[in-house]
Amino acid sequence: MKAPKRRSQCPISTSLEVWGDKWSLLIIRDLMFNKRYTYGDFLKSEEKISTNILAARLLMLEKNDLIEKLEHPDSKAKVLYQLTPKGIDLIPVIVEINLWAEKYFSLTAEKKSLLNEIKLNKEKFIATTMNSLLQP
Repeated sequence: MKAPKRRSQCPISTSLEVWGDKWSLLIIRDLMFNKRYTYGDFLKSEEKISTNILAARLLMLEKNDLIEKLEHPDSKAKVLYQLTPKGIDLIPVIVEINLWAEKYFSLTAEKKSLLNEIKLNKEKFIATTMNSLLQP
């Protein structure tokens, strides 16, 4: 597949072209932390993504090799999505975004609990999470 044309060679700009819109990061978050793996699962997230945007973002994330489709074990009509190693490598970025948000926004008790776990040993949390997602 031909590489997409980029606006610039800036690493921030190039990265944002791949995962920088809010919906793509929320899909990545759901795959990392919320045990959501199907199209229907993503539609149930509290942010209420529309079906056309969800389909477009899933396709874009797949084309950029951040997620991949797998056969659903229970239904031929469904597919499962999972992060690729390239997508899993975003865990430290997502962790830092969460820590930044804690500093400036009010969060639920559940989110605060996760952040407290992260702050106890950030490197261990990242490694454990990455390893769990790399397991088949």
